[in-house]
Amino acid sequence: MNRHEHANGVVTYTFETLADLPMRAHVSTRHGGVSPAPWTSLNFSITRGDTPERVQDNFARFCAALGVDPTRRVHTHQVHGTGVAKVDWDDAGTRQQATDALITDAVDLPLLLFFADCVPVILYDPVAHALGVCHAGWRGTVNGIAAATLWAMQAAYGVNPADVRVGIGPSIGPQSYEVGEEVYKMALAKLPNAERFFHFPNGTEAHPYFDLWQANAAQLIEAGVPAEQIEISGIDTAQNTQDFYSHRAEQGQCGLFGILAWLREK
Repeated sequence: MNRHEHANGVVTYTFETLADLPMRAHVSTRHGGVSPAPWTSLNFSITRGDTPERVQDNFARFCAALGVDPTRRVHTHQVHGTGVAKVDWDDAGTRQQATDALITDAVDLPLLLFFADCVPVILYDPVAHALGVCHAGWRGTVNGIAAATLWAMQAAYGVNPADVRVGIGPSIGPQSYEVGEEVYKMALAKLPNAERFFHFPNGTEAHPYFDLWQANAAQLIEAGVPAEQIEISGIDTAQNTQDFYSHRAEQGQCGLFGILAWLREK
C-alpha cells in the first residue's frame, strides 16, 4: 500500500493497484486526530468511551485531508453479518441499519466503514463503474460477506467478476489471529476446503490461527475475480498498533479507524 502524510497531520493508506483508476479509497490510521489515550488519536468510535465532539472533529479532519464533504458520507450500523445496502445520492448523510457492506454507482458519494482488526474489502468494476465496500470479521468471512457484496454488485449494476479489482486492507493477520475451536469448526462447515486458511503452531486444533486475508480472497476468486486483480495489503493491525487500532492487541482499549471510498468521474 501507499502511505500518505497530509498537511493537517492525518495519515492514510491507499491501494497501489487502484491508484490509476477513477475511484478513491483511503484507509485512515490513528494519526492526526484530537483524542487522548487510549484512543490516540484519530478515533472514529463513539461507543468506546471517547466523546462525540472529539470523534466528530476527528472525522472532519480526515475528510478535510481528502477533500470530502463529511456531511455526505454514507455509513452503516455494522453487525458482523452479510447484509449489503445499495445506496445513491438519496442516501447521502445516512446511516444504513444492520448492514456490513455498501455498494453504489453514484459518483462522488463517499462510503464509510469502521475497523479495529476486521478486514476492509474494496471492490471496484471499472467497466460498470461501480463500487463496493465491506466489513469482514470472522463471522462475515465465514458467512461470505465478500462474495455477497460482489453478487449484489452483479445484480444491481451488471458487474462482471472478471473485471473487478479488489483491495483487502489492514486487519489482523494470520500470524496474530488465534481463534477458538468453535470458529474453526464453523469455518469447516461453511467454507470450501477451509483447512487451507488455518495453521496450528501449537500443534492442536484447539488453538488454530485463521488467515482472514486468504479466506476473503478465495471467496472472490471462486466467484470469478482473477487472483492477479486482488491486492492484499499484508498489514497486520495487531502487529502495527503504532499506525492502526487493534481490538485484539489492545484488549479492546482502543478506537476505530475507517475506510472512505468514492467513485470519481470517468
